[in-house]
Amino acid sequence: MTQLLTRRSAVCAAVCAAVLLVTPGTWAQQTTDPYKPTVGMAGKDAVWVPTTEAMVEKMLDMAKVTPQDFVMDLGSGDGRMIVAAAKRGARALGVEYNPDLVEYSKQQAAKAGVSDKASFAQGDMYAADISRATVLALFLLPSNLEKLTAKFLDLKPGSRIVANTFWVQGWEPDEKEVMPDHCDNWCTSLLFIIPAKVAGRWRTSQGDLSLTQQYQMVDGTLAAGSGTATTVKGRLRGTQITMTIGGAEYQGTVNGDSMELSSKSGTPSRLTATRVS
Repeated sequence: MTQLLTRRSAVCAAVCAAVLLVTPGTWAQQTTDPYKPTVGMAGKDAVWVPTTEAMVEKMLDMAKVTPQDFVMDLGSGDGRMIVAAAKRGARALGVEYNPDLVEYSKQQAAKAGVSDKASFAQGDMYAADISRATVLALFLLPSNLEKLTAKFLDLKPGSRIVANTFWVQGWEPDEKEVMPDHCDNWCTSLLFIIPAKVAGRWRTSQGDLSLTQQYQMVDGTLAAGSGTATTVKGRLRGTQITMTIGGAEYQGTVNGDSMELSSKSGTPSRLTATRVS
């Protein structure tokens, strides 16, 4: 019996010594795997499905991102869009609700050597301040995008939004490209140039110009002094506007409450407009 107890004591001592050699940090390292996001995991507003790396590059190409840009991604996930934009020299900010994804994104930026240009904030994308963005790069559902539409339209005219596949109903893209290779799902890149706001009444040398606006599309009438009204159709691309007044085509620039247009063909003529309401 004494020999059995002695053997048990020896075994216990060996086990206890081995346990003591495993420090708390070592134990955590052995039992906890590094965080890694999983495709399809639930989020606050949608499940997480990342844009493919090839599609990320396609979208940034389409937006013509340069080092002069400030790029934002709402619902930035694992940070791949922001890291890719930073690699192009742009300052970039991702807004993500999931704090684990935020920390993961910061780690990815550090690994890529772009922590000085790529940053990430934990927060609600609907409450995010996007006013500094010159480019928004997004992969969101239409239901998410519709809640953000007013904020998009308040961006500085000429700002670019590039979206993966989904967009706001009724807002047609200024450019659209489908990537046939290296992409199995959600392979359509959509570019939108934030239009200047031209809805209202304008005074011109040819009469009063009344315009309505639906995103970048413009409709209206030009009322001459004789009382006759001519149909107006137009389209905006940032501050650049093309306009058909009757049978005459014009192109020009919007600068706040003034427009300068010139005829595209026929007898050269200019049209200057000042907003009055």
